[in-house]
Amino acid sequence: MTKASTHIYRLIKWGRILAKHGALRGLEADRNTPPQVKRLFRIARFGTIQPKEPDYAGAFKAIGPAAIKLGQTLATRPDIIGAEAAQNLLTLQDQLPPASFDDIYAEIDSSLNAPADQLFSQIDPIPVGAASIAQVHRAITNEGKQVAVKVLRPGIREQFARDIETYEWAAVHLEALGGEAARLRPQLVIANLKRWTLRELDLRREAANASELHEMMDGVDGYSIPKIDWDRTSGRVMTLQWVNGTKISNIDALKAAGHDLNKIAEKLVLTFLNQAIAEGYFHADMHQGNLFVQDDGTIVAIDFGIMGRINKQARFWLAEILYGLTTGNYKRVAEIHFEAQYVPSYHNVDEFATALRAVGEPTRGKPVAELSVGQMLDSLFAITRDFDMETQPHLLLLQKTMVMVEGIATSLNPQINMWDVSAPYIRDWIRDELGPEAMIADGLKKQADTLKLIPDIIRRLDDQLPKKGGAPEAPPLPPVKLIWDKKSHGNGFWKYAFTAIIAGVIGAVAMGQWG
Repeated sequence: MTKASTHIYRLIKWGRILAKHGALRGLEADRNTPPQVKRLFRIARFGTIQPKEPDYAGAFKAIGPAAIKLGQTLATRPDIIGAEAAQNLLTLQDQLPPASFDDIYAEIDSSLNAPADQLFSQIDPIPVGAASIAQVHRAITNEGKQVAVKVLRPGIREQFARDIETYEWAAVHLEALGGEAARLRPQLVIANLKRWTLRELDLRREAANASELHEMMDGVDGYSIPKIDWDRTSGRVMTLQWVNGTKISNIDALKAAGHDLNKIAEKLVLTFLNQAIAEGYFHADMHQGNLFVQDDGTIVAIDFGIMGRINKQARFWLAEILYGLTTGNYKRVAEIHFEAQYVPSYHNVDEFATALRAVGEPTRGKPVAELSVGQMLDSLFAITRDFDMETQPHLLLLQKTMVMVEGIATSLNPQINMWDVSAPYIRDWIRDELGPEAMIADGLKKQADTLKLIPDIIRRLDDQLPKKGGAPEAPPLPPVKLIWDKKSHGNGFWKYAFTAIIAGVIGAVAMGQWG
């Protein structure tokens, strides 16, 4: 087990890097930052030469691969770090200098069922992309097929394991301090982050994600997922169909090819809604580097390490929430929050509806170019604090992806109105799923199932009832002993010391992951 002193050393090192890049100033000025944390921020940056403008992206890149993932999530949370910091982090690309090709080739050679030279006639030593977790090389199989070979960076699993262990340790102690930290449930969020990271670090899981999404979206026109070459795929190596196309971020090239940018933007939004609302399974890393447009206008997605799932009941609530906001039915949106137990029942539904109206009305009927997503999110999260609404980690990926999709759609067509594009689809889905015919069919199915359960229905009744509204059961949390419980070191001293050292130094990193 890693010693507490090791965790503290890592946190101090990361905090010092943040301070040198001027990344602590925003949190230090934030009214929600506790006074003792503000004092520590001043200590952390003592003696540093800081840039005039904070370089949040540079700080996270300097800390390392795990921090890059954290920084990308922080980019969607202006409520935590402010609009300026969030905008800066949008420039944080998941790119690092490539690992040695000799090391990468050795991974390929040792990770598959046969030597690399028996599976590939050629592997380009220059990667087409080198991200924080893996890098991708173009290759040709012995059968002459063009493929992309994705390979984990050597040692990356071990590095992530070390960093996440420290995140867990810090989250336990920060939550124990109470207040806003406890409400934001850092332990649960880090537990989810750990699950997502472990999935990304197993390329067989990513291959399975791509395969499942391919089957799910096979009948959707204008959207494609590359096929997996399972014979050349393992936990550390994934081989898939090569994609020819233009990056969706290359606006000039798309225009030169004669593409209708507005049509592509609308297709991207509707495809995301199809995945998230209709299927409950969506590509949760839809940034510009992972989307291509082929000559016929088909959007091709790559990189399936992060996927999101939403159960059917939560999808019903989500669809009604989105539709309620687009149509101004704030009372229904508020009721759903109470039905899902997202907002405690001791609050008033009508008051919550009025608070939602204050956020929704300024955005309705306006093009995205005239809206501040950062201000809207800040207002929404202010409401969650006022109404004691606990963070829902199972919806974090959805929120993150929605922001990504909106950003790409806006870059393609600055005048696109996300409400107008989304509302008809959501209305039709609700009608199809909850209309009279659907309700009759669903009712018949439930009655038939009930008849089968009569012999033991009383015993199983409790199991049939929802336990936590729209939120899934929380994952198990690791047992971590609080440092101030070690009485031999002096309870009071260690609690004060930890409050000063840990809360301040890691605040800029960990706090962004809680929401």
